[in-house]
Amino acid sequence: MKQRILFLVRYFFIFVAAFLLQKMAFMLYASPESLSLIDYGSVLVHAFSLDLSTAAYLTVLPWIVLVVSIFSDRFPLRRVLTPYYILVSFATSLIFCADAALYPFWDFKLDASVFFYLQSPKEALASVSLAFLLVGILIVLVLTAFHTWLLILVTPRHLEPCKPDLLSRLAQTGILLLVCFGIFVDMRGGLGKSTANVGKAYFCDDQFLNHSAVNPCFSLFYSMGKQEDFSAQFNFFSEEDRLAHLEGLFPQETSSDSTLSVLRVQRPNVLFIIMEGFGGAFVEEWGGVADVAPNLKSIADSGIIFTNCYAGSYRTDRGTVCLISGYPGLPTTSVMKLPAKSRTLPSIAEQLRESGYTTDFLYGGDINFTNMNSYLLSKGYQTLTSEKAFPKEARTNAWGVDDERTFDHLYQSITGKSRTSPWHTAFLTLSSHEPFEVPYHRLSEPIPNAFAYTDSCLGDFIGKLRQHSLWDSLLVVCVPDHGFFYPRQGVNHAPWIHRIPMIWTGGAIRKPMRIDVLMNQIDLAATLLAQMGIDHKGFTFSRNVLSSSYRYPFAFYTYTNGLAFIDSTGTTLYDLDSRQTLIDQPASETRLNKAKALLQTIYDDLGSR
Repeated sequence: MKQRILFLVRYFFIFVAAFLLQKMAFMLYASPESLSLIDYGSVLVHAFSLDLSTAAYLTVLPWIVLVVSIFSDRFPLRRVLTPYYILVSFATSLIFCADAALYPFWDFKLDASVFFYLQSPKEALASVSLAFLLVGILIVLVLTAFHTWLLILVTPRHLEPCKPDLLSRLAQTGILLLVCFGIFVDMRGGLGKSTANVGKAYFCDDQFLNHSAVNPCFSLFYSMGKQEDFSAQFNFFSEEDRLAHLEGLFPQETSSDSTLSVLRVQRPNVLFIIMEGFGGAFVEEWGGVADVAPNLKSIADSGIIFTNCYAGSYRTDRGTVCLISGYPGLPTTSVMKLPAKSRTLPSIAEQLRESGYTTDFLYGGDINFTNMNSYLLSKGYQTLTSEKAFPKEARTNAWGVDDERTFDHLYQSITGKSRTSPWHTAFLTLSSHEPFEVPYHRLSEPIPNAFAYTDSCLGDFIGKLRQHSLWDSLLVVCVPDHGFFYPRQGVNHAPWIHRIPMIWTGGAIRKPMRIDVLMNQIDLAATLLAQMGIDHKGFTFSRNVLSSSYRYPFAFYTYTNGLAFIDSTGTTLYDLDSRQTLIDQPASETRLNKAKALLQTIYDDLGSR
């Protein structure tokens, strides 16, 4: 058994070592500028997790062969595995070389989009010289041969026979099953909530270093698992009919359009407080449960209240993209989990950085969950702070660090910022999430009590901020990532569940104001940037709801295989699986057609990215 385990360890770490060497070679070849030893070290450290995961996947077949060998008296291991060695050595070498060669042209890691180009090989190779191609093929063959030789070198010709009795063989099988558990943990990316994903390798706001840390084999096969032909989905209408149904929904602002000015400071410091699940169901003024959010009510009374705003989706990963990128939620996938797509989206943080702002994001949980890490870094957030920045004893919540502790961290962070340049910070709370266990006991029911806890933390935080000198030049946007179905009565995903409070407060606002216009969560991007005099044309689906051009107010949201459309004529809730209308008050085929045309447009847009 010792011989088998020693072989497996050597095999595994040959791949890990090869991946680390490939990264250094990639950085030497593809870097647009000279890099420091610290850069190389940082990349190798942050690359390790995905390299382990990729090596673990490649170890599964040899492990299976070892299990089979236990029941053989003289197993020819080297002869059995050599064809597999040649195959995986060639595949990993080819992927590495293709990634390095293409990166200077693409500026992103090799992913499944390469297969679209291979459909037209003549055009794909048009800009590549014959010499370049031949050198690349030679390098692939040399690397394949060398890697195969190393693997053969550590592989015994024949394995030592096991004891012939069945009990001994079963015992050794049990030992290999324990080894399998370790392989599975590596494949998964650890025992935490987040599984292995491309974002785990991201660690800074330098995208080249982030991309260098991503294992190209993992990137390619991960993206293949996420690959769909989005533009082929939900084709309800011809192109002519689709455009006809969309007419007037997304007006183009012109220089003659006026915008209601609600800020007295055009370029304030901007703080987003993204409140986990804190929909109108828990705010009495929005028709929700009484006495859950008295602090939010107080903040709203002295701020700008958007009373008729609807969340774009129903999960944090989707709602975060709605808020930051102004991009609608989708009923069949999460754009955050599709790095090849999400990297093409605009973002508020990117626009603010181009205007001289520094940016950062705070979340008290695992920021690798649902690929959030790579999304935020690729969307312009320079610094990310997560549960790892807090001592282990502070991680008392099932999801990480409770809101009281993270609000304190947020206060210390923003009050200590330099006053020489404006800043934008986004903070995502987490305590108002199942299992709803919080260090607070004002209400008897666990779910409302958890939301009341977040409200209490928010009230204390805003109260302290009001006393600080930075208040005068600060805009605070309090907005949920999505709504919440509570109490569980009536139709799931009915409009009241997705209606959310959006409140702007801080010394940067002109005066308290109530804005009752019907709108979406995704409209925050265009509305805010327009107030600040910053271009927002890249936000295709986001509308400046304070502009005179906004003449057709409507709200649109999606959930798992369903959608809703709300305008001045009423509400339509439609199930895409059964193709049945669940709510249609009053009945309107026009509303349903607009909703379908909009969904078709969103998927066409995503497919083109």
